[in-house]
Amino acid sequence: MYIRKYGLHKLIEVLSIMLLLSMLAGCTHGDDDIPKIVLTSGFAKDEIFRIENQSCTLPEIMVYLTNIQDQYEDVYGDRIWDTKIDGVSLENNIKDMTLSKIAQVKAINLLADQKRISLNDDELQKVTDATDRYWSSLSAAEIEAMGIDRDVILKLYTEYAVSEKLYQEIIKDINPEISDDEARRITVEHILIKTYTLDENGNRQKCTEYAKQLALQKANEALERAKAGEDFERLAEEYSDDLTLTYSFGKSEMDAVFENAAFNLGNGEISDIIETEYGYHIIKCLSTFNKEETDSNKYQIVEKRRNEAFTEEYNEFVSTLTKNLNTELWDEVTFSRDPRVKTCNFFEIFDEYWNGD
Repeated sequence: MYIRKYGLHKLIEVLSIMLLLSMLAGCTHGDDDIPKIVLTSGFAKDEIFRIENQSCTLPEIMVYLTNIQDQYEDVYGDRIWDTKIDGVSLENNIKDMTLSKIAQVKAINLLADQKRISLNDDELQKVTDATDRYWSSLSAAEIEAMGIDRDVILKLYTEYAVSEKLYQEIIKDINPEISDDEARRITVEHILIKTYTLDENGNRQKCTEYAKQLALQKANEALERAKAGEDFERLAEEYSDDLTLTYSFGKSEMDAVFENAAFNLGNGEISDIIETEYGYHIIKCLSTFNKEETDSNKYQIVEKRRNEAFTEEYNEFVSTLTKNLNTELWDEVTFSRDPRVKTCNFFEIFDEYWNGD
């Protein structure tokens, strides 16, 4: 299992799932990890949801939704919306993802208020310039479809910028120096003789003792031939139950027994038989230090630590918030079907001005 790169944009999508579920589920405190939820009436006109004193309006959600919709259509075409995931239309899945994304930004801004984080003059100018750029890119049809004016874009960009600034403030003390040993990634080939079967539902079932003995005999035969110098790849084709021959990985990414054996091999060395829950393994080390992947893994480890630091503080804060969703209005929100609406660069323009890309 590889550690994936996140950054704030990806982190927002991951963390906001909890916020979305809490708004939709109507749960109340029964667990310290579940936020207090209150679904109420009395919303202002076009108000989609409220988190404490942070409000999200229909025009704001339509900016996010329309841009995300058009990003998908730009790549896959508008027939993509015929797709269903677990019986739910892709359109509804994207709606929920959009709601969670903007709710996350609103919640982060509340935390920023608590920490007295705000934008300086240079940052406000970046936001203003991005707003002017995006606003000038819109057609009259796009402005009408989203129901917006320039102030809506300025508000959304300001909130996004505050989110970015708070993220950087929280992670600033995370040590970016990662040693080669900590980030080291190795590359191995391996042969697997399974000691399990799959039932009709795809669940693993242990083999009988007799079948396990046969598997061990097969593994011993393969090991003997490998250590006699036969080509390992050909042996894998003959013996292995794993379609993948080569694995590159770092620490804490594989089964602990498998990983420990692999990291203790030298270049070209072959392990004894290693038993895991999957079966019997024979490992051949191709490289004890993959420099390119190790350098990449250093960055990923730092990003993971930063995101964990942010997530811990965010989750503690957001669990105290009261959230209100206008379900009646939210159920009425749909994609724009106007072929003249093609705006999809709202987030790209922000990144260009804020990060200087």
